[in-house]
Amino acid sequence: MDERRLWTDAGELSRALERGPGRGRPLVLANGVFDILHVGHVRYLEEAAALGAVLVVALNDDASTRSLKGAGRPVMPAADRAALLLALRCVDHVLVFGGATVDGVIRELRPDVHAKGTDYTADTVPERETARAVGCRTVIAGDPKDHSSSAVLRGIRGADARGS
Repeated sequence: MDERRLWTDAGELSRALERGPGRGRPLVLANGVFDILHVGHVRYLEEAAALGAVLVVALNDDASTRSLKGAGRPVMPAADRAALLLALRCVDHVLVFGGATVDGVIRELRPDVHAKGTDYTADTVPERETARAVGCRTVIAGDPKDHSSSAVLRGIRGADARGS
């Protein structure tokens, strides 16, 4: 399987990965909202991709993004966020999922590595027990948490208020 794709069903993606060249291993899973794509996201995903042969990005759907981030979010719908992620050379597949965590995705895909950003530690990753249960290693990837979509949005809103 050499085409990059958007998926909405983890089971279908899992079956496709098992049929693909090299059976898609080692498989790395990264996840997040990616509401306003910024350099911190790119660095996180590039480092995650370097940990394996195939990078799947689990993307929070619009409802779970709203639940996690609050009113007014997401700024961009999941389809647009997915298209931006798939435009990155390091991303092989995007799976849109609902829910606050990727526990179900981990159980279905059984990745070799679950990469989380530097806003987490090995002890604070919500899915760490699920990952451990399926034999998946949890890795913290990316540069220090100096960037955020929320900060970008505050900057944009501040510029709008100043008439810039």
